Amino acid sequence: MNAPFNKNQNNATTHPAYLSVWEIEAYYGESYIVQNISFNIHEGEILALLGRNGAGKTSTLRTIARMEDPQLKHGEIWLDHQPLHNMRSHEAAKAGIALVPEDRRIIPGLTVEENIQLAQITPPIGWSLDRIYDLFPRLGERRRQEGVTLSGGEQQMLSIARALARDIKVLLLDEPYEGLAPVIVQEIAKTLNIIRDQGITTVIVEQNAVAALKLADRAVILDTGTVVYDGSAKEVLEDEQLRAKYLAI
Repeated sequence: MNAPFNKNQNNATTHPAYLSVWEIEAYYGESYIVQNISFNIHEGEILALLGRNGAGKTSTLRTIARMEDPQLKHGEIWLDHQPLHNMRSHEAAKAGIALVPEDRRIIPGLTVEENIQLAQITPPIGWSLDRIYDLFPRLGERRRQEGVTLSGGEQQMLSIARALARDIKVLLLDEPYEGLAPVIVQEIAKTLNIIRDQGITTVIVEQNAVAALKLADRAVILDTGTVVYDGSAKEVLEDEQLRAKYLAI
């Protein structure tokens, strides 16, 4: 298991990793959901954040994105020498955090292209429409179609495209493969590899643990709100005992 984050290095001049989560504790009301979680991610990595249902995965993503719920009560989050822990969600977004939620949140009444353009109303603006359509040719073909009428896989592509329309540093994906056919999962995985090649760091929360591990460089496994494993994704794939104990696979 990797060494925990060093608090003494947690500042703008000596901060060692691109994204660092240090001893965060977060709550929904009185419920203690995220308990003393720490991990580091290097620039351009794909990290699989795994665990059983209720382990705190989505809550950790939402805490990094600085959503109002859960509320961060303790700990620090740093991105590229910037402290996220004292930011609101819109400030974290401007700093380069993009959260793609499980429900995708495609805006009804807007076309594919309008959904993407809406993300570019205010700076910092990221990828151009042409660049997005090069990555997602299906979206280019359906640019005039209402976004909510797309298939599940196409809606997931649109959600990722909308994130890329901003100038982002870290892409947080919550259950991107949910309800998708294996062939579409493979297509999205290829897309995420291309995004990694562009230097974007990705954290993926996914119940399809095997698919996430095959994509990821590293894995962090949570159990009841705490980190129980931090290491290579390949090691998790090869360790049947570890997978059975914490992932039930």
